[in-house]
Amino acid sequence: MTDPDGLERLWAPYRMAYVREAGTSEGCPFCAMVRGERGDELLVVRADHCFVAMNLFPYNPGHLMVLPHRHVSDLTELTPGESAELTALTQQAIRATREISTPHGFNVGLNLGSAAGGSISAHLHQHVVPRWGGDANFMTVVGRTKTLPQTIEESAHLLRSVWEKVA
Repeated sequence: MTDPDGLERLWAPYRMAYVREAGTSEGCPFCAMVRGERGDELLVVRADHCFVAMNLFPYNPGHLMVLPHRHVSDLTELTPGESAELTALTQQAIRATREISTPHGFNVGLNLGSAAGGSISAHLHQHVVPRWGGDANFMTVVGRTKTLPQTIEESAHLLRSVWEKVA
């Protein structure tokens, strides 16, 4: 059903618990990964100050995130060590992704605050999204459906397999 604003609505009420909990470090899914309580299958690498994990709701195959261990919401809150490691891991994520899937380009960025599009804006996370010419094909444009030709687990496995090689 199309609303007056012209947008289709996809109702996913099971996500509400996820959204409600995400604002606190206790309920934050990223902090739960830091504590080892969930998401091990999504984890690519853990470093001293930051970690790399697959995005559970990817835009494209290989869509991952680089995150600080600390529950901070803004880039300006990072320590110099966290900031340097976030950048180094982002560079390594790009090299690893190039090694396993030869994308034509990348979208790399932060959504600071919910108004900027951050679904879990309370815990800073930098997106690394591989892009290919034509990855938004007729299914996306006409059918408003994204086709992902690789599972998240397969992407994580491939990235882990080359991570040290591209360091």
